[in-house]
Amino acid sequence: MSLSTLPAQVDPVSLDAPAAPRPLLYATTIFIGAFLLFQVQPMIAKIILPWFGGTAAVWTTCMLFFQVALLLGYLYAHWLTGNLNPRQQAMLHGVLLVASLLVLPVIPSETWKPLGSGNPTWRILGLLAATIGLPYLVLSTTSPLLQAWHARSRPSASTYRLFALSNLASMLALASYPAVLEPRLGTRLQAQLWSVAYAVYALLAGACALRSVRRAAAAALAPETAVEEAPVPRPGWTVQVLWMALAACGSTLLLAFTTHLSLNIAPIPFLWVLPLGLYLLSFIICFERDSWYHRGVFLPLTILALGGFALQIYGEMWSLGVKQSVLLFGLGLFICTMTCHGEMTRLKPHPRYLTSFYLMVAVGGALGGVFVGLVAPQVFHAEYELPLGLVACAALVLVVHFRDPASVLFYRGRTPGFPILLSLALALSGYLIVKIHQHDARYRLMARSFYGSLRVSDWGTKNGDSESRELTHGTINHGEQWLTPSRRRESTTYYGPSSGMGLAINNVRRDGPQRIGVIGLGSGVILTYGRAGDYYRVYEIDPLVLQIARTQFTFLEDCPAHPEIALGDARLSLEREPSHQFDVLIVDAFSSDSIPIHLLTREAFAVYFRHLKPDGILAVHVSNQYLELAPVVEAEAKALGKSALLIDDEESDGYFGSTVVLVSGSREMLAQRTLYLAGSKFPTLKSLRLWTDDYS
Repeated sequence: MSLSTLPAQVDPVSLDAPAAPRPLLYATTIFIGAFLLFQVQPMIAKIILPWFGGTAAVWTTCMLFFQVALLLGYLYAHWLTGNLNPRQQAMLHGVLLVASLLVLPVIPSETWKPLGSGNPTWRILGLLAATIGLPYLVLSTTSPLLQAWHARSRPSASTYRLFALSNLASMLALASYPAVLEPRLGTRLQAQLWSVAYAVYALLAGACALRSVRRAAAAALAPETAVEEAPVPRPGWTVQVLWMALAACGSTLLLAFTTHLSLNIAPIPFLWVLPLGLYLLSFIICFERDSWYHRGVFLPLTILALGGFALQIYGEMWSLGVKQSVLLFGLGLFICTMTCHGEMTRLKPHPRYLTSFYLMVAVGGALGGVFVGLVAPQVFHAEYELPLGLVACAALVLVVHFRDPASVLFYRGRTPGFPILLSLALALSGYLIVKIHQHDARYRLMARSFYGSLRVSDWGTKNGDSESRELTHGTINHGEQWLTPSRRRESTTYYGPSSGMGLAINNVRRDGPQRIGVIGLGSGVILTYGRAGDYYRVYEIDPLVLQIARTQFTFLEDCPAHPEIALGDARLSLEREPSHQFDVLIVDAFSSDSIPIHLLTREAFAVYFRHLKPDGILAVHVSNQYLELAPVVEAEAKALGKSALLIDDEESDGYFGSTVVLVSGSREMLAQRTLYLAGSKFPTLKSLRLWTDDYS
């Protein structure tokens, strides 16, 4: 049976009717369920991040899984309440609760670690399904299912406020993870504690199921007090499509914004949970009180936010630091999602149809996740999700205003504001189209993989001595080559003779063959230091980078050392391989402007030094616009009893400036005059903790 054909409800004011249960049990269970649902998201992503390259795409793929699982949970709740009687609902859900307890604790098996290169999306999804799939599915049913049971037992109650409570718990879970749990507890202990808390939740959810059955039985024993509810029209398909579209737009903006920040700053839990927390905050505000979303405020602010987004992502505004960037984009995301979710609440149905409503919201969220996580990387050769999300948001503002033009700013009697909004939306779309075209026209090649967007462009006078070709990943130059044949073997960009990497190679046994390890290929500029007889082994996680290095640049082809290429995550490869006894091991693995965190932990450094000679040098390239990483590397060196030297090379002679930390087990090696004179003082950071696989 559907919700519209539920048994007649008991009159809540009848003296003969059974007392309606207090909502405390429902509210507590919903709160704990939502808290656990969103606490497990950054936790499980943090655990598996090092296994899949430490890239921002890992979080995007996890979000895709979470949204699809949420959709399945909502679909299950909708089917359960619409097709089974209360007793059958409780029995089936009880079986699901018991089954989910059997997969605890939620600690992923290391058998899921990738063995090679390539797109790991499906492997990540499989890992998540096997590790947290059933508990996450059960948790995702909590809000719609318990709200439906609550609405059946208390038809006069404000059931939608429980959804606001659910989102409040979700936001608290996200805020507490980077602020409380992540800095204090190891990930394995986090997973164990979460599993214990989930068992408590399962008991409470089972109690709610029993309470629902008893309430239904009590109502059945008092038929004389039952009254037929007034018929409530079912929402039309256009309204349901609009629910879905608004949810999909908010989800797309959330994921595209998160990808933008993670790619250009760092793929860390704080930059995952902050946008998700703002997204949930908009849900809380909109569903707690209808009056808290005011069209006259948020529609104009949305227009300003969309314009600010468009200007900033294509560099028309000032260059911002990390705090300013996060603040600007966070504020813009909050405003846009407030509009999406505020318009959604204006259209929410009678509680009789709440599972249909939540189902369409979940469908929209999942569609946004599929678009950003699966479709976009396969269809687009650059990150177009964010500009497309901006255009979609502008279009939805048009639609909701056209359907209901009443707002403070854009409606005055007979003067509707639709033409104004239409003009602004067209201007935004036109601007983005022009900027995307201008942006793409600069490049001879644009390609995209799981690990990011790569672009190749030519600069300088064609066929002249100054003509060069560069590779960019995200916003950062990842290697440049002179195209004049006589200059093709010259080092460029960050790899000049006075750079930390150049000094390390030139000061370690140059009188004989060298053994050099390189983590991160880029265009291959570092190979200009290779000589006949040297052994170079290069680790590269992205097959697309290798393809571009071979087809667009000649560093690999020209290198006399004939380097070996090892495809796959460098750390995982080094963990499996016997010691290479490198003279120098260079860590130069960047994803746009960020370094994968799992390459900068104590455990990673222990792996590196297993592959170095006793007096070998580890050269870690830490140049970064936003993060001060040199003290992090210094702390790792001290923890392992090694010496560290900071080489802060200034831009000169056509080379970029670079920041490189040299680490060695031999103090004498770093005390060589050439290296010592090039050294700088390490910056001091207050309260710096050692980075490990459990903490960063």
